[in-house]
Amino acid sequence: MEKPNHLVEAQQFDSYALYSLFNHADDIRKNLSSYRGRLDGKILATLFYQPSTRTRLSFEGAMLGLGGTVISTENAKDFSSAAKGETLEDTIRVVSGYADAIVLRHYEEGAARKASEVSSVPIINAGDGKGQHPTQALLDVDTIYREVGRLDNLKIAMVGDLVNGRTVHSLCYLLGKFKNNEIIFLSPSDLGITNNIKEYLKRHEVSFSESVDLDAVLPQVDIVYMTRIQKNEMTFEDYEKAKGQFIINEKNLKLLRLDARLLHPLPHVEEISLSIETEQNDSRVAYFRQAQNGLFIRMAILDDILGPNSDKE
Repeated sequence: MEKPNHLVEAQQFDSYALYSLFNHADDIRKNLSSYRGRLDGKILATLFYQPSTRTRLSFEGAMLGLGGTVISTENAKDFSSAAKGETLEDTIRVVSGYADAIVLRHYEEGAARKASEVSSVPIINAGDGKGQHPTQALLDVDTIYREVGRLDNLKIAMVGDLVNGRTVHSLCYLLGKFKNNEIIFLSPSDLGITNNIKEYLKRHEVSFSESVDLDAVLPQVDIVYMTRIQKNEMTFEDYEKAKGQFIINEKNLKLLRLDARLLHPLPHVEEISLSIETEQNDSRVAYFRQAQNGLFIRMAILDDILGPNSDKE
């Protein structure tokens, strides 16, 4: 029996693997017609225990674009046998008999790892609680590379709910693969970056600092990575206290250098207050291009895992 090629955490990728993935995604982007039918006969299960728009639809669109088919549930917490008390492990054992790979989003940190231990097909982590969201980080670094032209010697501001923000965690792990990067963390009190991420950055010689003055930071950085306050992860009182502390608006966007870029994993709410005109016409606003890049990165991931040239042990 072949060993499944799981994608559970961002740390699985070294710099060589990242550049290889980016090149693969670029090739798909430029030669899409030649990739049609690559996954003919393959089935992808998208098993989502939390709401999603971009991640679920981009994976499903990627699979269909490569000629495969999709079986899906977008609210497995309420509309699967989990509502009857079935364990995640049992669900994975069953679904892995129906599909060639499973894209899993779950509300528990570590769920993707748990699923990978019992699945007979590849598990792709599409977000697990406060843990990681590795495919988001892959499209984030791909976007940075496409927009700025490098992945080292970068100064990046990460802003928002950094304790619950799994996209931030995964992005930090990938930035640690490159040299001379610097991160400035900005967050409301009690929502700062976790100690395990700080320890990882220290081990990989990524310098970091913490600030509460967004306007002072904006002129200094190459990338601003905004995130929303995770309303679903806190009490109403704590959310009301935290929201609105860090906002990008028409006024302070002017502080950002013309060659810098504004990223966001989306959806954005009150932390970005820009007109549609600015979002469409200001080259610094990159988050919709970022989302589009996700389609091609996920096509490359699926082709690597399930395609005719996939390497399996």
